[in-house]
Amino acid sequence: MNFQITTLPGDGIGPEIVKEGIKVMKAAEKIVSGFTLDFQHFDAGAGHYVKTGNVFPDLSYKACQESHAIFLGSMGIPEVVEKDGTEVQGQVILRLRFELDLFAGVRPVRLYPGVKTPLENKQDIDFVIVRENTEGLFSSFRGGSEIVNEVVADTMMISRKGTEKITDYAFQLAEKRQGRVLDGKKIVTCCDKSNVFKSLAFFRKIYDEIAEKYEGAVGKDYAYMDAMTLWMVQKPQHYDVIVSENMFGDILSDLAAALVGGMGMAPSGDIGYRHAMFQPAHGSAPSIAGKGIANPVATILSGSMMLKWLADQHQHQEAREAARLIEKAVAATLGQGIQTSDLGGTYTTADFGHAVVSQMEKISV
Repeated sequence: MNFQITTLPGDGIGPEIVKEGIKVMKAAEKIVSGFTLDFQHFDAGAGHYVKTGNVFPDLSYKACQESHAIFLGSMGIPEVVEKDGTEVQGQVILRLRFELDLFAGVRPVRLYPGVKTPLENKQDIDFVIVRENTEGLFSSFRGGSEIVNEVVADTMMISRKGTEKITDYAFQLAEKRQGRVLDGKKIVTCCDKSNVFKSLAFFRKIYDEIAEKYEGAVGKDYAYMDAMTLWMVQKPQHYDVIVSENMFGDILSDLAAALVGGMGMAPSGDIGYRHAMFQPAHGSAPSIAGKGIANPVATILSGSMMLKWLADQHQHQEAREAARLIEKAVAATLGQGIQTSDLGGTYTTADFGHAVVSQMEKISV
């Protein structure tokens, strides 16, 4: 099978880390065989906006619609903003989420061997944050209301259909996982602020309705958003899958990344029923662009997530094997102390990519 992958390298360190992600995936393709990955590059992002006045050309969007998956680098340049002060790259990422219905923002959180954590509790950390991507507070993107430059309001929107979809996705994901580190129990935690907001009380109500379908297979759990930021730090092993509204999930996923080495260790997928986009959860870091020191782990692992999704969509075992091979190689590479400067190491972006490829070749022998 030949998978067509629309590739949007983006801004800052985006092209550098995308290069390493593709390098690793092409190596996995060669080792496992049985499929090919055709990465086609298209323009989009703040840098393209500066050059042309167009942040997301129609040709690029059409390619995203028609390809098997989207592989995205980091986007954004802080000083490149619209008149309302928002960054222009939102027109790319949020447009794709909304128009392609990429309703599930999936953020795996895993502490790899050899990677330092600021926590005293250094047991294994392995959970997933599932963020509703198309509603919540983000539904006010390019909307909201302003009154004579004095009052501005953004509205949180929670729908039954959207909440059913994201909650069902979270429970299905929990069924596939090995359970939480604490005791192996498969469990989905609903993170909300239902004690204050009607919209989030509704979110929890729908969560409870969906949870009934999985009774006996996957357990229920609840946490208010403010308490979750405490408990996630104190006892991350308590969690398996966490499901939340859009903005809460955005905040939680960055906090979680800090527990496992930083944003350079944070892969993500924006997933729908027919389309999916995979990208590192971090920003474009323009201050280090071109220096060859960016951490490509999040991008490489996002590529592994993409292969898993393609495997599920097309019942393709070889793609799944390639994803597993990449994950094993990343773990082995980090465990040997091969790390970039953000993790305390001395390896360059390209050196790390080469090391992962070398590990894959050793594992496959």
